[in-house]
Formats: sequence, C-alpha cells, structure tokens
Amino acid sequence: MTDKEPIREIVLVVDDSPEALGFLTDAMESSGVTVLVARSGEAALGIARQITPDIILMDAVMPGLDGFETCRRLKTTPEVAHVPIIFMTGLTETEHVVHALESGGVDYLTKPINIDELRARIRVHLANARSAQSARVALDAAGRHLMAVSAAGEVLWTTPQASRLIEGIGPGGAGNRRLAERARGWITETSAPEGRVGESFALEPGNSRSLQLLYLGAVGQDEHLFRLVASSGENQDNHLRQHFGLTQRESEVLLWIARGKSNRDIGDILGLSPRTVNKHLEQVYTKLGVENRASAAIKATHVLQPLEG
Repeated sequence: MTDKEPIREIVLVVDDSPEALGFLTDAMESSGVTVLVARSGEAALGIARQITPDIILMDAVMPGLDGFETCRRLKTTPEVAHVPIIFMTGLTETEHVVHALESGGVDYLTKPINIDELRARIRVHLANARSAQSARVALDAAGRHLMAVSAAGEVLWTTPQASRLIEGIGPGGAGNRRLAERARGWITETSAPEGRVGESFALEPGNSRSLQLLYLGAVGQDEHLFRLVASSGENQDNHLRQHFGLTQRESEVLLWIARGKSNRDIGDILGLSPRTVNKHLEQVYTKLGVENRASAAIKATHVLQPLEG
C-alpha cells in the first residue's frame, strides 16, 4: 500500500509577459506547487470561476483589465474572495503600493522578483489563509448564514449558505453591494458597535418582510461579523398554516416554495437537511391535494394574494 500523494497548493500567476510567466512557472513548480497561468485580467477571472486557487500572483500593469481592477472583481466573487493576492510590478511609487492594497491585495513585490523572497511570502500568506479558512469552514459546516464586512463597506467573505441567500437579493454581486452598504451605514451610525452585539436591523428599513442583519461582533481589526436572517413572513406563514391545516414547519416550507426557492435553498434558510425538506413536502402535497411543487406553489400564491397588497 502506497502513501497518498500530498495535496499540492494551486498558485494562479497572472501576467501579460510570456517571459515572466515562464520564469515564475518554473520557479513555483520547483517548489512543489501546481501553477495555473493567465495572460490577462479577463482570463484570470475566467479561471477563478472554474478553479479556486490557494494564492494569486498578480501583475499590476496589464493591457485591458489591469491587475488592480482584476483584484477588485475577484474580491467581489464569494468563491475566491478569501484567496490572498500578491501584486508584482515594476512600479515603486507609494501611490501604487497603496492602490494595490486598497484593491484587496495582501502584499506587494517589485520586479525583478527575488524568488526566495517570493517563496517566503507565499508560505506566510498561505499559512494565514489556511488559518482563516479553517474558521470559515467550521462556520460553513454549521450551516450558518454569515458574512463579514469591513467598516468601509466591503464584503470580506460569506459562507456558502449566505451567498445563496444573497443571490436572491441581487445577482452578479448586487446583493453583496446592497448588504455591505447597509452594514456600513449601521456601523457608521453606531458609535460603539462592540456594545451592540445581538442587535438586528432590516436591509430595507420599515419593511417587516425585509432580510434582517444580526450583529455578532468584531472578529478582526476591521472585520465585522453579521448573521443574515431571512424574513419568515409570519403573517403569510400563519395564513397558509390555518388555510391548509399545516404544521408550523410545513407552512414555512410551502411559503418558500411559493417564493420560488429550491429544496436546497429552503434547507439552508430553515436549517434543514434536503431529506427533511422532502419529507415535509410530501405531507404538504397530501394536504393540498397536489402532486408536485409547481401545483403547490400555485395554490399557495392564490391564498397569499390578498395579503400582498
């Protein structure tokens, strides 16, 4: 029996220079990592959508989408927002260093690249990323709808459950931007957030059905943790329960079916396993006298229409 081959870290190198790509690829592969290469910002975004690297080496100056903008876009993508990005460039002015860090980079190396220094920095940032990711994986495993936001209104990371919920608010990062702006406003208006742990507020003030943000506290120097709480639509929930003779949980499942959510989404929102959602759905179908979710959604929508106005 042979030992399993150790898992190799994946480094994405983004540079428009074939010579630089070749040099860095050889150096990184000799260090025992798997190297992906992209010759443009657009290519880097495409690769990151398919494969999540462990770290990204980013050339700052490239034609088309430069490294700074590419970094900003990567940081708005939940799947890769946690990945550390090290900038590489011949630019040494302070404003460029600041620009790199403000774009979401964790470090900055000037060309020509010293390989020993690069390897050392990669080791440090990979260790930091693993530590942070371990905490997030633990949160993900708990099935929590959590997101971390900076005081400036930047989404630092979200759990997968939260990402799916946020996608319903606005696709393509729009949901992230709305939530981050609302959280930033609350942090700004709250003189001492550390004393307001457990306080919740609505994404849309004055709307009782709006998604709620529950403040859990600061978990870093500039990292504020929020739990997202989906509105249960209590009045609608009660109406469905009474009209169809459902249990509390069955009416909640039916309400989300009527809102177009998939079984997986419903499980995430209500904290149920897919199998449990299916069991509740079987009872809902029986009580409504229907055979599928589409028919159940139609019946529920008809009952809820008087409440929508």
